Amino acid sequence: MFYNLEKQKNLIGTSICNIFAPMSQTINILAIESSCDETSAAVVQNGKVLSNQIATQSVHERYGGVVPELASRAHMQHIVPVVDAAIKDAGVNKKDITAVAFTQAPGLIGSLLVGACFAKGFAQALHVPLIAVHHMQAHVLAHFIEDNPAFPFLCLTVSGGHTQIVLCRDYLDMEVLGETIDDAAGEAFDKVAKMLGLPYPGGPLVDKLAKAGDPLRFKFPMSEMKDFQFSFSGIKTSVLYFLQAQKKADPEFVEKNLNDICASVQYTIIKMLMVKLEKAAKAYSINQIGIAGGVSANSGLRQAIKQAGEKNGWQVYIPRFEYCTDNAAMIGITGYYKFLKGQFADLSVSPTARATWQ
Repeated sequence: MFYNLEKQKNLIGTSICNIFAPMSQTINILAIESSCDETSAAVVQNGKVLSNQIATQSVHERYGGVVPELASRAHMQHIVPVVDAAIKDAGVNKKDITAVAFTQAPGLIGSLLVGACFAKGFAQALHVPLIAVHHMQAHVLAHFIEDNPAFPFLCLTVSGGHTQIVLCRDYLDMEVLGETIDDAAGEAFDKVAKMLGLPYPGGPLVDKLAKAGDPLRFKFPMSEMKDFQFSFSGIKTSVLYFLQAQKKADPEFVEKNLNDICASVQYTIIKMLMVKLEKAAKAYSINQIGIAGGVSANSGLRQAIKQAGEKNGWQVYIPRFEYCTDNAAMIGITGYYKFLKGQFADLSVSPTARATWQ
């Protein structure tokens, strides 16, 4: 859905030719993220984040997971005040916006539609270009908000919906080396938490409880996948059968051993992630390594990659917590690099729940 300057001039206006002066002009990217249950807007100026506003949705807690229809409605309520706050916090005027970037894929289709429609309307009203961004590509480029990894760069992206190892040759030149064939690591954390009776979102609670537990107390099997592929459905099944057997013998087993269970599950999931990451780093002779996505906020994973970095001589990059979970700053930084390459989308671009980005 990308097109050249001549076509863009016809669609948006001749003033668009002025955008291709990045060395002399201030580039202000308004970014919008609405892929799941967080409405976020940011302003990125010449690659620097000026503001990053996020509105979370607590309505899903009572249901134990994200309800797509409720998420869409909440996005419609939040998007105008969030965008307004982002622009004001950045200290810019609407007329100073150079382009509008938005999450085009992947995600919940209803949630994506809210952000896409708003972005299109905003861009059309200001006669500025539109930039479509892939959510997972943005997670990788979140490292460049505050750091500057050298290329080639290897990134483990871990979230509730995705688990991938990505080879980055340049800002917009990436290759997925391997990914999960079933469940994502973040989903495994949340599902295990639900089995343990923990409230949603359970992943952060597993991490918190694991700090006080013994990670070697209980043994859970690791999946054996070829190359750099992952599988996390097996550990969910293993934990389920384990808990059923133990609670049959002692109904209070979970309450008595909660910290150790969490620590053991977390240890196993992290080990599966690190085995593949170390394998990929060795295979491609890369020592610039990072983690991204919501699960990269997990303290156990952050510690594990630091330790692996010391052992293997890696230069390790870990984004700040606010740039790990879904946020518009990462959409904005990706939009900035796409702006410099002239990768714009026309108004016919549609959001999609699933999409490749290679």
